[in-house]
Amino acid sequence: MSDVANLSRSEGTRTFSVLDFARRKKAGEPIVMVTAYDALFASLVEAAGVDSILVGDSVVSVLAGESTTLSATVDQMIYHGRLVRRGAKRALVVVDMPFLSYQVSPVEAVRNGGRILKETGAGAVKLEGGADMAPAVEALVKAGVPVMGHLGFTPQSVHQLGGHRVQGRGEGALQKLVRDARALQDAGAFAIVLELMPALIAQRVTANLSVPTIGIGAGPRCDGQVLVLHDMLGLNEGFNPGFLKRYAELGGEVRGAVSRYAKEVRAGEFPGPEHVRKM
Repeated sequence: MSDVANLSRSEGTRTFSVLDFARRKKAGEPIVMVTAYDALFASLVEAAGVDSILVGDSVVSVLAGESTTLSATVDQMIYHGRLVRRGAKRALVVVDMPFLSYQVSPVEAVRNGGRILKETGAGAVKLEGGADMAPAVEALVKAGVPVMGHLGFTPQSVHQLGGHRVQGRGEGALQKLVRDARALQDAGAFAIVLELMPALIAQRVTANLSVPTIGIGAGPRCDGQVLVLHDMLGLNEGFNPGFLKRYAELGGEVRGAVSRYAKEVRAGEFPGPEHVRKM
């Protein structure tokens, strides 16, 4: 039996942990991650076999209609993190730390990261930024809070970056990404998300690290991949970047189902005799 097969068998149905991220990289087995924001979807994606669920601050864009993630609060992330943890029994739940919950100081980072871990039951938090965020990562890890990093396009810096732009082009940008990634790794991050960068750049960053990378719009050579669930299911029909693959078109299915329901109600066809409780 191969090392990869042995690894999957040994993981079985137990909770996937931050240590399994490192084992997967060593064994060369990709890590599967998706977002979820509630217990129902968390239970569905876990049953489908994902390794990890990200409770992203994208919740305020995907579910609340905000144009950026900047309005997310710690209380919101705790609420959604708690819901996801109720639905996920095996997958590692990672909760985003929202804007200004960790940038002010390492002390603030520990206070907010600790709250998130304690009040959600999640297994880790994620924060954005490179070497400048290493002190916050180190403080969190020392306090017992596992941290996933995030480099490349960082949505909380969308205004500073000038919009949703591919990052890492050019040798200078590559060297900075490598330095930032190593700084996060040295500070104790167990994995790093690489978002919106050329595939070759992501591959080179990945090769320079002992911790796994999780790509989104960063090509196939990362150690794992993450997608926003509502995007991959075709529920967020207005969002269709080149890196996204839709595995379903549920937006149309929802409209069709509700349209049929409305038509039957107006025609007096629903509820029918089979839907009525008899005396």
